[in-house]
Amino acid sequence: MRFMMLMIPKGYENAAPGTMPDAKAVAAMMEYNKALKEAGVLLTLDGLHPPSMGVRVTFSGGKPQVTDGPFVEAKEVLGGYWMIQVKSKKEAIEWATRCPASDNEIIEIRQVQEFSDFPADVQEAAAGFSEMQNLSEKCGDD
Repeated sequence: MRFMMLMIPKGYENAAPGTMPDAKAVAAMMEYNKALKEAGVLLTLDGLHPPSMGVRVTFSGGKPQVTDGPFVEAKEVLGGYWMIQVKSKKEAIEWATRCPASDNEIIEIRQVQEFSDFPADVQEAAAGFSEMQNLSEKCGDD
């Protein structure tokens, strides 16, 4: 089972462009990341720049509109993520509880929808998805 663990740092929604984490916090997080990798559960991970450096594309009335960050209405934003492959939700939770997160950070755990999870009609509508999924895996190997 694949799970995405989403890091939600409180206050990151207001972070200035170029804001970087503290070196000590990064060192602790790297030890955690190393443990995930050594256990063979880590598929990928990334940290994200603050929302002040991002954009949002909305589709009001079916027409795309681009809004530069920061986003006034944002209450929680992602600071990064881990994609892990484990045997159960319980194991994903166990890994999340080992993270050296600070008091202002939350980890949300979400199971990835596998193609086989969908009913037959949805699988038919998503024909070709497996090939796209394999393509994204190959792109990550570069």
